[in-house]
Amino acid sequence: MEVLNQLVGTIGSFAWGPIMIFFLVGTGVILTLGTRVVQFRKLIFAFQLLFSKDHKGEGDITPFQALMTSLSATIGTGNIAGVATAIAAGGPGAVFWMWVTGAFGGAVKFGEAVLAVKYRITNEKGEQSGGPMYYIKLGMAEKFGGNWAWLGWLFALFGFVASFGIGNMVQSNSVASALASSMSIPVWITGVVLAIAVGMVVIGGIKTIAKVTSKIVPVMAIAYIAGSLIVLVAKAGMIPDAFSLIFSNAFSGAAVGGGFLGTVVRFGVARGVFSNEAGLGSAPIAHAASKIEDPITQGIIASLGSFIDTLVVCTMTALVILVSGLLTFNDAGLMSITDGLSGAALTSTAYASSLPGVGQFIVTFGLIFFAFSTILGWFYYGSKCLEYIAGVKAVEAYKWIWAVLTFVGATVSLDFVWNLSDAFNGLMAIPNLIALLALAPVIFSMLKAYENK
Repeated sequence: MEVLNQLVGTIGSFAWGPIMIFFLVGTGVILTLGTRVVQFRKLIFAFQLLFSKDHKGEGDITPFQALMTSLSATIGTGNIAGVATAIAAGGPGAVFWMWVTGAFGGAVKFGEAVLAVKYRITNEKGEQSGGPMYYIKLGMAEKFGGNWAWLGWLFALFGFVASFGIGNMVQSNSVASALASSMSIPVWITGVVLAIAVGMVVIGGIKTIAKVTSKIVPVMAIAYIAGSLIVLVAKAGMIPDAFSLIFSNAFSGAAVGGGFLGTVVRFGVARGVFSNEAGLGSAPIAHAASKIEDPITQGIIASLGSFIDTLVVCTMTALVILVSGLLTFNDAGLMSITDGLSGAALTSTAYASSLPGVGQFIVTFGLIFFAFSTILGWFYYGSKCLEYIAGVKAVEAYKWIWAVLTFVGATVSLDFVWNLSDAFNGLMAIPNLIALLALAPVIFSMLKAYENK
């Protein structure tokens, strides 16, 4: 088991290491330049499209529901625990590099969604199926010839394995741990309730998942942002110093043990990608189900994902932590954190110290509902990966296994599961980024035709 743990750790180190981070950010830069910064040029238009009632086309859910389903899988522990982990390990400057991934990630989300809608198929149940496995198989064969199904199969395998951990057991474990520490609720009770709630939703498929996530995600995101704004308004005088810390540390790395700039960049980019999933290939699976005719329209809507997740929600968490007084700096500029806090505990303590009696519950309930919606979103991702590998019928058994694993995740130690899913979550990016770069000219030409029209 120790050898297996080391092997998984080595894979994970590569999947989230400097080479892959350069690959992820580099792809974002290329797509940003090639689309002429579409994620910001079309930002206001994207919100107009999101709430428009005029969309028509084949699909299972509305464009709004598609975005909320993709956000359900990204707004979660990455926003609450991931931001705190990045700051604790890389210093305040890590937040700047999270912003960088969010800024370029919008173009990646745009490209992923465009290809997902263009190359989606209708399965034997009459549902839309799409995502990297399909635009790898169909898109790359169309452009280069040959059989690329094997690369699509690899993506589906990585996504399927990752779904059990990062999309299910890790999420239910986070909820159970939070409720056990804040309200003394036994983990098995949390596991039972979560498993039943998840089972009742996923049995209805994508339409039920979309209906639930389209209600949970906006409400919880607005509530979390509102709670954060209350803290920031109360401590408005400290906000300029917080931004100063972010920018000064972003290019020095001096805050962490005299540290190294690469540490700040690595933790900022890695946690940013972990939070918004741009480039990993998960979000386009949801966007492929959208009732829409024009792939570019869905791409513009999809580009909002990184903006909302990283540039808005993650920023709220980061600023609350930085104005909380839990981070102190000595004369040499080295950072220390009260009681060595990190992860969700740091975020919870920051909110609790700023809003006594209320703050910790903002984080606790945010974590509960964000994690619940993540479990729902990732069920859909995993089911479509399994469908590609084994066919539609295999998904029926997967629904029940998914609910059982939600209970298991809440009640057992997950060190190995976390490492395994983290590694495979990162590996998903490799086939997806290969396809995005190979099919980038298709994305650019489609956008140009759309804008000319």
